[in-house]
Amino acid sequence: MGVLAVQGDVREHLVALRESGAEAVPVRRPEELERVDGLVLPGGESTTMIRLLRTFDLLAPLRERIADGLPAYGSCAGMILLADQVLDGQPDQETVGGLDVIVRRNAFGRQVDSFETDLELTGVAGGPVHAVFIRAPWVEASGPEVEVLATVPSGPAAGRVVAVRQGHLLATSFHPEVTGDHRVHAAFVDSLAG
Repeated sequence: MGVLAVQGDVREHLVALRESGAEAVPVRRPEELERVDGLVLPGGESTTMIRLLRTFDLLAPLRERIADGLPAYGSCAGMILLADQVLDGQPDQETVGGLDVIVRRNAFGRQVDSFETDLELTGVAGGPVHAVFIRAPWVEASGPEVEVLATVPSGPAAGRVVAVRQGHLLATSFHPEVTGDHRVHAAFVDSLAG
């Protein structure tokens, strides 16, 4: 299991994966990407991450591995990277793609609009998941193969889609790696074993 390690919450995801029973390694080079059986795309800054993926010659190999079925989980900026389309991004913003969704960058607002809430998350046992949203995206629209796993329960963004799955791809708008609750990571790790 790998964590894309060009920018963002790399260390936190490595810890969460290891505590979920996975052997987790940072991925910065194409040869490291070739050796993993699953990949986490962490939170961070999506446009910076794409630029660094190009710099490290990882963008094309990552797109190819995702298209070939590499299981991947994207949190926050990772959701943006996996999305096929992005709203409110840079005019030339690229993604890795593979997830049939349209996401809106910074949908909840600026850094000062960051918030926390408890979510019912399909596929994660043990009660609600405490979700931390930091300049987070949301899913504006999704294709027929995309399963909605969670929506915001209340407030101005009530009903907005914040967690989805499509086949081998999982994405959340929030950052489970910062809460100490590793059930989202454990569910991803378990899906690889199944």
